[in-house]
Amino acid sequence: MSDTPTFSTLNEVATHLRERLEKKDHLLLFAHNGTGKTRLSMMFREPAPDDIKRDTLYFNAFTEDLFSWDNDKRLLCINSDSQFVTGLKEQEMESRIREFLPRYADFFFFIDYDNWTVSFGRDGSSRAESIKISRGEERLFIWCFFLAIAKLALDGEQAYSWVRYLYIDDPISSLDDNNAIAIAVGLAQLLHGSDSGVKSVISTHHGLFFNVIFNELGRSAESYFMDRRKGNGGYTLKNTQALPSFQHVGLLWQLQQAADSGEIYTYHFNALRNILEKTAAFLGYSRFSDCLRQDEDETSRALHTRMVNLLSHGSYSLFEPVEMVEDNKRHFKKILRNFLDDFRFNPAIFPTEDTEALSP
Repeated sequence: MSDTPTFSTLNEVATHLRERLEKKDHLLLFAHNGTGKTRLSMMFREPAPDDIKRDTLYFNAFTEDLFSWDNDKRLLCINSDSQFVTGLKEQEMESRIREFLPRYADFFFFIDYDNWTVSFGRDGSSRAESIKISRGEERLFIWCFFLAIAKLALDGEQAYSWVRYLYIDDPISSLDDNNAIAIAVGLAQLLHGSDSGVKSVISTHHGLFFNVIFNELGRSAESYFMDRRKGNGGYTLKNTQALPSFQHVGLLWQLQQAADSGEIYTYHFNALRNILEKTAAFLGYSRFSDCLRQDEDETSRALHTRMVNLLSHGSYSLFEPVEMVEDNKRHFKKILRNFLDDFRFNPAIFPTEDTEALSP
């Protein structure tokens, strides 16, 4: 199988994912917003063969839309007509949700099954408090609601014996990095702790979440970068197993590959500035230019600072890449090489001139 297969439609991608799940327990997809992740999750749920019945429990933007906030009554309303909540009244959902919620939040909740609403409070002994929770807290509650149902399927509950697959798309929208890490770790633990045979697809645009769950699931997962080709060129799935697993290292690796090949495009300066900004913030500096080589003469540092500033703010599109002129390529290579020499990453991935000389 090619490491980068191409597909004409998302239906073909969904079929391919089902075929891969015959061999792997979990599939991870990284894709930028607008690529078609949510549509893909719905097409996976409704496979092409007419004789295949419902077999996928999914979490995506449509799942979140089953819940709506009533500002006047300070209640979260649940769409009781959805199959998602069929039979949940008998499952003692409060206790099942509370198994997960304290990991992420400190509020309490009460479900009114007669009116299909949820009220919230900070005092666990009072149903009358009815506080307004934040958007992030609301999404954490919905996520824990889904986890409680997913655990029923993973535990072999008869009402969910039809579930063969979990399809989870971007469960960390509107959440900070701490919660993204916690959700990734908790989800991986839930999947690892089951011997039900239920398999999963997890898609996201969040680099940190992707990285953490990739490392937590280990060899039981196969990971891909999904991209939509320019125009009507279809979709690609690039296997990412051979790439460095951390997002910033993977990005640097791609910049190094571009520099080595000479195929350097204007948008590569955006990626380079992204790395410089994050490194500066991590080290406590206020400007990305503090991560440019310090012992260069002031003219060179000023020039490199200006180039990164100007070329990272141009109107350059990933979908209409423009190759750099040779002079800009030369400066890009110098800035990148200085950065890699000054901030030593694994030399097995980014060899310096010294390690290159020692290589056989």
